[in-house]
Amino acid sequence: MGNPKAFISIPRKEAGYRPVLERIYDFGEVEQTLNQEDRKLQASRCMDCGIPFCHWACPLGNKMPEWQDLIYKGRWKEAIEVLHETNNFPDFTGRICPAPCEKSCVLNLSEAPVTIRENEAAVTEVAFIEGMIKARPPKTRTGKKVAVIGSGPAGLAAAQQLNRKGHTVTVFEKDNSIGGLLRYGIPNFKLNKNIIDRRLAQLEEEGVIFKPNIEIGKTISGTDIMKKFDAVCLAVGAGHPRDISPSGRELKGIYFAMDFLAQQNQVIMGENLTNTERISAKDKHVLVIGGGDTGSDCVGTSLRQGAVKVTQIEILPKPPAGKNPETPWPYYPNILKTSSSHLEGCERKWSLNTLEFKGKNGQLEEVLVEKVEWKKDENGRFTMISTGKTETIKADLVFLALGFVHPVHEGLLTELGVNFDARGNVAVDRQNQSSVAKVFAAGDAAVGASLVVRAIASGRKVAEDIHKTLAP
Repeated sequence: MGNPKAFISIPRKEAGYRPVLERIYDFGEVEQTLNQEDRKLQASRCMDCGIPFCHWACPLGNKMPEWQDLIYKGRWKEAIEVLHETNNFPDFTGRICPAPCEKSCVLNLSEAPVTIRENEAAVTEVAFIEGMIKARPPKTRTGKKVAVIGSGPAGLAAAQQLNRKGHTVTVFEKDNSIGGLLRYGIPNFKLNKNIIDRRLAQLEEEGVIFKPNIEIGKTISGTDIMKKFDAVCLAVGAGHPRDISPSGRELKGIYFAMDFLAQQNQVIMGENLTNTERISAKDKHVLVIGGGDTGSDCVGTSLRQGAVKVTQIEILPKPPAGKNPETPWPYYPNILKTSSSHLEGCERKWSLNTLEFKGKNGQLEEVLVEKVEWKKDENGRFTMISTGKTETIKADLVFLALGFVHPVHEGLLTELGVNFDARGNVAVDRQNQSSVAKVFAAGDAAVGASLVVRAIASGRKVAEDIHKTLAP
């Protein structure tokens, strides 16, 4: 630990965002960067705690104190090597992870945690720029073949780990380009797709085979895949969106959030649209139903497309700002989160339940919502109580950002005959194996929609489990 008093003498300094009036006219990444000297100072604030709660909170088990100290000392190559011991893609997580590590940092007791997430992105950038990240192909091959179906963070992590064990890995992706939700679900203003492309180049150089535009269960049958490969990893994500069914749901102008976000990314990449109807927020009143990150992404995308007004509603009550005694440190806090998209211009409302979609001639015009209250029952569980107080929100366009229920069952999963758990996810044992021999599942397909860090961790774990079954 190079500077044991830095957390006292050096304040937390975030890189911040590009100016609003500049960034809302493009899809470039909104987050700025600090220079290397500032980044070293921020890394020096790590206290090297006796109990590293940051490490405890990270699903990947990243060794925060170790690589913070290495950044502070300017030993960038060693820092990225320590990061890569636990995390295949710190350049992804350094941009889009909600950073549970920072929420559990001891310095968060004074609301000034170490800038772990930004430091993670920064060390990866230095490593790429200076040529420290190189392909690591296996020296020998085992002769075993593994199919990874799905190319999101779980699938890519599993593929890289299995390939490095010497197995021949083929990644199948139903879309035009590799990357899953990283590619199609996350806006470019949060994750530039060049960041994905350089990692894919590394994986290809290591020997991973990528096959986009192939939907297993349609283009190729699941039976054929089972015959050709020694193991199959299902990393198809939780693609079945949660829906609501108020009166008027059939009106034109109501879309799932992911259809909107994916289409915008396709436009930026110059791809032919999978949905021939262009979804545009230009000159429209937009209502986003759902208060999470996906809803926030719809807000930012709508504003960039030229929406007249954007409103975001949430059925749950407004969380407290700053601290919440019900989710104390070091747990992940349920507090008010204001994203870069919210700062660009958005009206936010809480405790509103959608009652009816209204329109004329089949076109949406407004949405009737009701104020609700939340109270605990005798078992301590919150129940929603109707108040009868309603309001009407003008809306030409509605995006349903309500999360995902489970993976899509129709097609591959049904054909393979895998069992599902009570939530509709692929049921797996402790070794991530499904009810079908040699078929494993990872990421959201097995645990439900979750964080990118959990997906990568799951991909790494399933790779170990598959390797054990294939090892001689």
